[in-house]
Amino acid sequence: MESLINYILQFGQLNQQQIDLVKSKAVFKSLKKDEYYQEAGKIPREIIFLTKGIIRISYYDNKGNDITKYFMDENRFIADINSYNQGIPSTEYAQAVTDCEYLAFSKEGMEELSLTIVGWDAIISKITAKGLADKLTRISSMMAEDATERYLHFLTNFPGLANRIPLSQLASYLGITQSSLSRIRRDIK
Repeated sequence: MESLINYILQFGQLNQQQIDLVKSKAVFKSLKKDEYYQEAGKIPREIIFLTKGIIRISYYDNKGNDITKYFMDENRFIADINSYNQGIPSTEYAQAVTDCEYLAFSKEGMEELSLTIVGWDAIISKITAKGLADKLTRISSMMAEDATERYLHFLTNFPGLANRIPLSQLASYLGITQSSLSRIRRDIK
């Protein structure tokens, strides 16, 4: 719970009463490895803050291939924000790569925080903007790099993730085959 509060306080100030209210709206939950937190076709009803583990965000392309968009690790909010805000079905899957623990905020709980805490919407807006900027940085840097550069960039930016993610999912994220990833890993050692 403290990691959640510390994260939020990076984006704005809260007094102790407000912190206690935020804590009261968070519900502890867990996922086992390979379980889905969110599935395409379903409307997201909560926002989560991942406290332990890795979640993979993916989709299926028009050929039925499972494509990894990105990975989320500890101390990050996770939400399909477009589907959540508009109340429309998600087009993405969110799957536990490892056993995960998280704090869930229901839509009603978030609305109550918005109505009760002055400045809450500004904090959430800053958190959302940071998440979108991080996503854009990941995507734009990968588009200009070859496969080896993408892998090295991944290792630099996410040093603790490479050994926690199955090779097939990492290869999908990097946009290469698993055999290409194995070759790249062998060549850079």
